[in-house]
Amino acid sequence: MHKLLEKLYGWSYPLLKKLDIGETFSAYVSLAINIVLLCTIAYFIFQLFRYFLVRAMIIIARKSKTRFDDFLVTNKTAKYISHLIPLLFIYKSVPVILKNFVYWEDIFGKLVGIYIVILSLWITKTIFNALRDYLKQNPSYRDKPIDSYIQVIMIVLWIFGFFIIVSKIFDINTGRMLGAFGAISAIIILIFRDTILGFVASVQVSLNDMVRIGDWITFDKFGADGDVIEINLATVKVRNFDNTTTTIPTYSMISDSFRNWRGMINSPGRRIKRHILIKATSIRFLQEDELGELKKIHLVSNYISQRQNEINKFNAMHEVDKSLLINGRNMTNFGLFRKYITQYLSQYPGLNKKMILLCRQLQPTPQGIPLEIYAFSNDKRFENYEYIMADIFDHIFASIPYFDLEIYELSSDKFD
Repeated sequence: MHKLLEKLYGWSYPLLKKLDIGETFSAYVSLAINIVLLCTIAYFIFQLFRYFLVRAMIIIARKSKTRFDDFLVTNKTAKYISHLIPLLFIYKSVPVILKNFVYWEDIFGKLVGIYIVILSLWITKTIFNALRDYLKQNPSYRDKPIDSYIQVIMIVLWIFGFFIIVSKIFDINTGRMLGAFGAISAIIILIFRDTILGFVASVQVSLNDMVRIGDWITFDKFGADGDVIEINLATVKVRNFDNTTTTIPTYSMISDSFRNWRGMINSPGRRIKRHILIKATSIRFLQEDELGELKKIHLVSNYISQRQNEINKFNAMHEVDKSLLINGRNMTNFGLFRKYITQYLSQYPGLNKKMILLCRQLQPTPQGIPLEIYAFSNDKRFENYEYIMADIFDHIFASIPYFDLEIYELSSDKFD
């Protein structure tokens, strides 16, 4: 190779020397001719290899069953490799062309060597990007923080590339530089603190399956409420439901508390947990004529008849004086209303009957008695879930007057 290059570049100087134009001038003219020749040959090598490599890669990608080579084409890996081949040719040619210009030979040799290192790292990056795109097509890896791992690998490679470049510029042994690097590692850890924390956090997030791409999360500290669209080494990006984007430091995912709604999405129903406040003063015992009127409500008609028979038998057995309603056993409008809502929920088509379904009374408050609906909707989509919940409570609000109950309202209490 060396002898071939000497023949390629060594013809001009003897020819110019025969013209008797001076040794120094002949050397510089010969150098100029060789530089032009080198650039021309390097250009043709680049065009030739780019043409064949790019087309060969496209042909292979079309014929192969795997999609990895398709992503190599998309990320222009072949194009960058075609830059590397003429650079290697230039790297070998520089010592031959500049053998009589030692100072410039050293400078240009280092510059070409540095460019080769940078280009090699860039080619490696395109290969990893193709691997990332390929893995993201696989459902098993689609929700994994692949970007984080690739970023860590590239950071390590760029650090080694930096040491190689510095060792070439200053003619320092790479091993000695790595030793010095170990000595100043504490400073480097301080500088790259967020990166290191982000890497550790991304590994823990992945291993513990805390969050995946596509998960709906709520992170009150950062005002995030939406779907995770990207998990990087340093940040987690969330597209909020108002179409804004929130960026969360990755290490905050393990240091702070957030809510992941994946369990709800994977479950057979989405929880409805909402209450209304009933005025305590509107709760009372029901009289016989009122029960007769309420029997017209189909959902509680049979219940009233059965319950009324049980109560009458009990009161008769214990000879209860029913001149006062408080004596013995009685039905209340609030208790009957709870039964009605329970029956209504059990027949409502939008609820999952295999999961918990309750209409319950909570601890009394100064504003009234909370009546809570605890159930699960079949449809977990946001707009349908809200419609189901609103439809249920619309019916509850409309049903309350039939049982002579009142809802607590601050304005009505204030001005009564």
